Amino acid sequence: MLTAVPSHLFSAKNGRVDSEDRRSRHCPYLDTINSFSPFPTGRGLKSHAYIHSVQFSHHVFLNLHTLKFYCLPDNYEIIDSSLEDITYVLKPTFTKQQIANLDKQAKLSRAYDGTTYLPGIVGLNNIKANDYANAVLQALSNVPPLRNYFLEEDNYKNIKRPPGDIMFLLVQRFGELMRKLWNPRNFKAHVSPHEMLQAVVLCSKKTFQITKQGDGVDFLSWFLNALHSALGGTKKKKKTIVTDVFQGSMRIFTKKLPHPDLPAEEKEQLLHNDEYQETMVESTFMYLTLDLPTAPLYKDEKEQLIIPQVPLFNILAKFNGITEKEYKTYKENFLKRFQLTKLPPYLIFCIKRFTKNNFFVEKNPTIVNFPITNVDLREYLSEEVQAVHKNTTYDLIANIVHDGKPSEGSYRIHVLHHGTGKWYELQDLQVTDILPQMITLSEAYIQIWKRRDNDETNQQGA
Repeated sequence: MLTAVPSHLFSAKNGRVDSEDRRSRHCPYLDTINSFSPFPTGRGLKSHAYIHSVQFSHHVFLNLHTLKFYCLPDNYEIIDSSLEDITYVLKPTFTKQQIANLDKQAKLSRAYDGTTYLPGIVGLNNIKANDYANAVLQALSNVPPLRNYFLEEDNYKNIKRPPGDIMFLLVQRFGELMRKLWNPRNFKAHVSPHEMLQAVVLCSKKTFQITKQGDGVDFLSWFLNALHSALGGTKKKKKTIVTDVFQGSMRIFTKKLPHPDLPAEEKEQLLHNDEYQETMVESTFMYLTLDLPTAPLYKDEKEQLIIPQVPLFNILAKFNGITEKEYKTYKENFLKRFQLTKLPPYLIFCIKRFTKNNFFVEKNPTIVNFPITNVDLREYLSEEVQAVHKNTTYDLIANIVHDGKPSEGSYRIHVLHHGTGKWYELQDLQVTDILPQMITLSEAYIQIWKRRDNDETNQQGA
């Protein structure tokens, strides 16, 4: 693929290509760069690029695969150091040292259009209705070990996939997006996720689309599992960076209940059968689903619906190994309780706001009251596990919010910038700073928490 070089991609020195920067192959047309258009591959006499160069006097072309510049119709390669800004934007690279220093940086970068931004705290275009995916991608891009892995292409470029397998495209596009989001030399203070989202549409077989609002939790669940699988991971044995970062484990205790319409004596008799005894299985998880209490329907004296509130620790009680919850299927009822046995380095909470039935989707507006630091989950581990789990305290690093009605709502995200310790709100292209106390007033839907390790202290700004 050849492309005419865009008019805004100039030397970082003074907004134009400076002749003093030229190393060789003097090109008289560098100062005339004034358009950006993709063309099919090829520079021959009958190629689209060649004809375009003659008809419109657009002479500088870039091969998007080799990142080499050519002058047409003369057809020679342009070697000029001032063009490196363009190739770096198209394919940013990071050294191990640069990656190691990312979370220590508090310095603003200046885009070539003059705007300033913090690498990693960067807006994403909402092409039509993809804000649900944008919020999840922005959250994941601020999880340091996951980000660091994808910033360095050598970590995954040699992974073997079966012939014809398209799922690895997700890995490639996610890596490209990470490098663009964290690029300190962007031309604008926002990034287009178009190629990433095209891969999502293709690999999910149109389950998730750009033109139709999707559910953030459904997308997160699919994306993490698809990424894990594409990296060569399996359900039980083979781990990947995805499971290293997010996977925890729990015990699930299940007890079958007699049918509620049966006489009391028959119920009592059935409870002695093996079929109705409690069973236990060990299971892994990528995120924990937190159930909200049913929202009350009563109104206050002004006839306005009261928005209920619930402490985070109340809905975490589901995982204390004691609390039982009834689950109903078409034929049978079960009681289940859950106990955590392994806490991952990064723990994802999905707060169940939506209830689906045959006719419509209902949203629970309950506000969850949570501290943004110092959440200790030790009490949710079994006693024998507590002894080996030294670090059980978590700090919030990302908070995805759903505003509005179930089918018409919008997504935004709060992310912690590790270098400054400050919080930012991102909604598509818009990036603003936000006070931590404002975060807890939102209808939180997805949260990512970071475990403190090796006696870390909280670095968040007040």
